[in-house]
Formats: sequence, C-alpha cells, structure tokens
Amino acid sequence: MKEQGGLKRYDLHTHTQASDGMQPSADNVRWAKEKGLAGVAITDHDTVAGLEEALEEGRRIGMTVIPGVEISTRAGGKDIHILGYYMDYRNNVFLERLEKLRQARDNRNDLMLSRLRSLGVAITLEEVMATIGRPLTPDESIGRPHMADTLVQKGYAKDMRDAFDRYLAEGAPGYVSVPRVAPAEAISWIREAGGAPVVAHPGLYGDDELVRSIIEQAKPAGLEVRHSDHDDAAENRYAAMAAHYGLIATGGSDFHGARQGVIFHGDLGNRSVDDQVIQALRQAAGQK
Repeated sequence: MKEQGGLKRYDLHTHTQASDGMQPSADNVRWAKEKGLAGVAITDHDTVAGLEEALEEGRRIGMTVIPGVEISTRAGGKDIHILGYYMDYRNNVFLERLEKLRQARDNRNDLMLSRLRSLGVAITLEEVMATIGRPLTPDESIGRPHMADTLVQKGYAKDMRDAFDRYLAEGAPGYVSVPRVAPAEAISWIREAGGAPVVAHPGLYGDDELVRSIIEQAKPAGLEVRHSDHDDAAENRYAAMAAHYGLIATGGSDFHGARQGVIFHGDLGNRSVDDQVIQALRQAAGQK
C-alpha cells in the first residue's frame, strides 16, 4: 500500500488505548509500517496521551507519525467530531481544554451507565474497567466501545455493532447527550494551538446541510472525505463538497482495533491519503 500511483500513503485517523482503541500507540505505528504505509496519525478522543509513545516508536523504526486529536463537539442536535493535526500537543491551554472535555465524557459515561441500569441492563463502571484490563491514567477516559465490550461479554448484545445499535448509538435507549462545545470552538482551539482542523466522517451525521453549515460558519481546513464507513458515493459527494469549499480532502480508517474478533469501523490502512494531503495539512498548520 505504501506506493500507490507512485505516492506514499498515510492513514490519518487511528485510535489507541489512550481513548477507546485496543492497543498501545506504538502498536499502531508498527502495524502501519507492516502494512506498507509511510505514516500514521494518532487521533484519540479528547486526549493526546498516546502521542509521545507513538512519536518515539516512529523515530525508532523510521515511520512518520502525525500528531493528532479528535475533539467531541455538539451541533444541530448531533455529536460532531473535529480532527486536529500538527497542533502543539504540549500547549498548556490546549491540554486544559481537553481535560474539561474528558470530564464531560466521564459525566456522560456515568449517566449512560445509570440509564442502562434503569433499562434492566446491569453493568457497572467497575465491570467496564475490568473489561479494559488495566488502570487508566488521568489523561485517558472510557468510551462507548468499552461499554459495548462489556455488554457483549455479559450477553446483552451479540457483538459490538449490536451493542451500539441496541443501546449505545445516538438515538438508542441507553444514549445520553451532555453539553459540549460547538464545532467552531474546537476548531478555534486547534488553530490557536498551531494545528489544522478537519471535520471528521461527515457521512456518519446523516445531515449534509448541517455539515455545510459547520463548514461555512467554523471554517475548518479540511473535510474527512475517505473513511471506513463512507461508501464510494459518499466519498464522491464529500470530495465534491471539499472542492466546493476549498478544503483539504483527508482520509483515514478510524481504526480502533478488534473487539470480540470484530474490527470496528475499519482496519488500519484501509483508507489513506498521499503526500500532497500531508503537505497541505502542514501548510495549513503553518509548518514547512
């Protein structure tokens, strides 16, 4: 995969155990190299806890590691995710803002677990933590995939997709929304930290008018055109949208690892971009 039409390939959307992925960030870097990629971005939810380890592994094995993040926001009654690339991940103001988002995530988790128990689905935070199998650091947090894993293990769902569809997806009985920042605010945070903001997986929101509104109001640098949950028609539609607004057309697998033998979203490297996209993101972030 490394060379496709003479161009190096990069997966710009992967998660690690710093948020709701299954593996240490160094594994993502090694696996990306094994798959023939030239580089990989680490984009955990509301945290940059996995970046140092990934960057060190990249230096060790000669892989490009792109520092990233995926920020949780809310607009139009939907959870909207904003990716950031090449920001100063040591910036204290940026780190304090992410910490507040993780606090909101922890509050949502407590409310969702309480909602599930009110529905007769008896899972506890302690059981979810046991499923993770290790203590979390202060800059890590529990995500819905961790809950889904517990639901499957306790027999409330047959697999991860069933757990989300039946209990955890937006609109499902166990889902709870908490106040979050607007996309424009997250985009400004990423820019203030010297990064390039990108609207993640627009096809998952089911509302292209909302996506256009966010683009017009918040002025991101890019739009995630290629994603594991976008079919060819969606990728063509979002490529046209990116071109219309003059945005960088990015892409990535949204790899989280395998739970219950199933890879959620997509396998590492199954969506990628070339050097030109990397250069455009670096330029948008003010880097050479």
